[in-house]
Formats: sequence, C-alpha cells, structure tokens
Amino acid sequence: MLDINNQLHILFIVLTCLIITLALTFYIKKIAIHIGAMDIPNKRKVHTKPMPRLGGLGIFLGFLFGYMLFGVQSIQMNSILIGSFIIILTGVIDDIKPLDAKTKLIGQIIAACIVIFYGNILLNKVTLFGLYINFGILSYPLTVLFILGCINIINLIDGLDGLSGGTCAIFYLTIGIIAFIKGTMGALNITLAFIMLGSTLGFLYHNFYPAKIFSGDSGSMFQGFMIAVISLLGFKTATMISLFVPILILGIPILDTLFAIIRRSLKHQPIYMPDKCHLHHQLLSLGLSHRNTVLAIYAMNILFAIASIIYITGNKKIGIYVYLTILALILWIVFRTGIISEKNKLTVNKREK
Repeated sequence: MLDINNQLHILFIVLTCLIITLALTFYIKKIAIHIGAMDIPNKRKVHTKPMPRLGGLGIFLGFLFGYMLFGVQSIQMNSILIGSFIIILTGVIDDIKPLDAKTKLIGQIIAACIVIFYGNILLNKVTLFGLYINFGILSYPLTVLFILGCINIINLIDGLDGLSGGTCAIFYLTIGIIAFIKGTMGALNITLAFIMLGSTLGFLYHNFYPAKIFSGDSGSMFQGFMIAVISLLGFKTATMISLFVPILILGIPILDTLFAIIRRSLKHQPIYMPDKCHLHHQLLSLGLSHRNTVLAIYAMNILFAIASIIYITGNKKIGIYVYLTILALILWIVFRTGIISEKNKLTVNKREK
C-alpha cells in the first residue's frame, strides 16, 4: 500500500488537472461560439438547440499541463504527445467544419503509427492458455487496429450529455485502483491515467446534463486514443489477460459498438453511418430520462469495472460471475429493444398491446 505522501501526490495530480480543465473550458466555450464550432440539432441527435463543441480541446490542455507538471520526458512520452496532437488537430478541424470519415481515419492512422514506430508501443507477444504467441510483423497492423478500435468505440458512444466523459473517467479511475492495490503506481500508464482522470472530471463539470459544451470529435477521439495508449503501456506481463481486462472495463461501449456493426450490416448500411439505435437511445425509448439513462450506463460501466478489479486483484471466479451477470442484463436489453433489429422491438410492442 502507498504511504500518505504518495496518496496526497495522486490527489494533487487529479485536482490540478481537474481545476485547469474546468477553468480553461469556460474560455474554450466562448471560442467555439465565436468561430462557429457548433453542433446543430437534427433528427438523429437528442439535443434541441445548437451547442458549442471543442470541449476536447479543454481535456487535451488539461492533459498537456498535467504532463508538464507531473510527467517524465521519454521517447515513449514524446510519441504520445505528438500522436495526441495529431488526433486533437484532426478533431478540432472536424468540430469546426466536419471532415469525411476517410480523412479522419487517415489522421487516426498517422497518430497510431507515431506511437508504434517512434514510441515502440506495440502489442507484439502474448501467452494464452500456456501457449506463447509472437505476432512478429503482424504486431504493427494489430496495434494499429487496436488503437483505431479504441478511438472509434468512444466516438460512437458520445451521444448524450456526460456519457463518453463519464465512461472514460470510470476507466481511468479503475486503472488507478488496480495499480493502487497491486503497488504499481510509478508506471507511465498510471501517471497518464490520473492526469486524464482529472482532466476528464474537469470537463464533466461543463458536460454533464444539461451540458453547456460538447466534447466533439476532438474529445471523443482523444479520449479513445489515450485509453488505447494506457492499455498498451500496461501490457507488460506478456499475458493476454493483462490487455483484455482493462479493455473489459469498457464492456458497455464495446458491446454497443458490436451491436451497431451488426445492426448496420443487417440493414446493408456502412458501419460508420450514424443512427439513433444505440444503447442510450434504447434506454430513452424505454422511458428513462436523459439524466437517468446516463446514470444507468454509468452503473453498468461501474459493474464491469468492479468485475475487472475483482478478477485481477481477488477471486477470478467471482469476477467472471459478475461479467456474466452484466452480459445477461445487456442481452435482456437487446431483446427488449430494437438495438440490433427493429423486429425485436415490434414483437415486444405487440405483446404489450
């Protein structure tokens, strides 16, 4: 366990980044309105009035100041800074004037390649069920796909006030709790997790329902990028579990993305085509309020986080039982709503009549 000085240092990191992001976001909101970086409502979106975007810039600046105050310079950290700058630049441009999907994907790939080839942050070898697997040259495309997956998972769930920010905050906090219990607090990924936790909480003050500013693609892409980097940096024990368990903290957004891919494939639509059938939309259709929908998804995310903490630091069997219980709850929601197919929803509606 950590002594009181280390605990105070962690608290100081989180509070400093929180205050910096909270303060800067007031000005970023004014800048977004001034330059016309506004999210205009349409039939697919939940909000009913134009909202300033660029909130991700506040999170990024909180992260940047946090690194300058608490980080240690290294080649890996330099690659993360350069990659995150490319991600945030792509996102800011998109928040001002929307880019097409291919252009955003190119920016994401460039950022991923920088942390891979310059920072040497790679998913290269694992042991799984006693088998040693070295991915060799495949490490590079696999790591690119992993980073792109994390970026777009967070991007896809960013549909309600405070939803993606709260989900990411739960991830960072869980990583910190696991490190605290296991005594691995000095690692780069843990420092980054606490910096990002503070920065995200500072933004949530402005973004929780009713939101005063949206994170925009700048925020959701940056958050996904940092989650991917933190997960890869923590991948040091060469076991598949050490990578999968942190990602299972994001069980809800991962499942929501999987359902979206299935749903759009069944409709013969591009998987990147936006719609109004995500998990949060389905909970709203069941009668939950905007705030309660977000809180319900927070609760599900927290259950996944608890299962991950139990699995890594305690009883693996209990952790698996918790995972399965949450999965059963999600499957109930799937069959209760039209999250995959409108046929399910219609059947339920007929029964209710």
